[in-house]
Amino acid sequence: MSVEEIAAYLGVSKDTVYGWIAKREMPAHKVGRLWKFKSEEVDSWVRAGKASDESNEPSVRDAREPERRASGEKK
Repeated sequence: MSVEEIAAYLGVSKDTVYGWIAKREMPAHKVGRLWKFKSEEVDSWVRAGKASDESNEPSVRDAREPERRASGEKK
């Protein structure tokens, strides 16, 4: 699944997904510049309660930083 698909599947924004990748060790696989997800892995991660910690909100910038460096985009 893509970022857009997993966000829709979980009912959250793409920014939330990027934040979870960066700060909450959401199971994701980088394929080139794209993040890909296996729904079974994400389901297990959610069931383990790793998505529910609302304190210390994740930083979307942290998850997107490698994409910016790869594309030459400035911060």
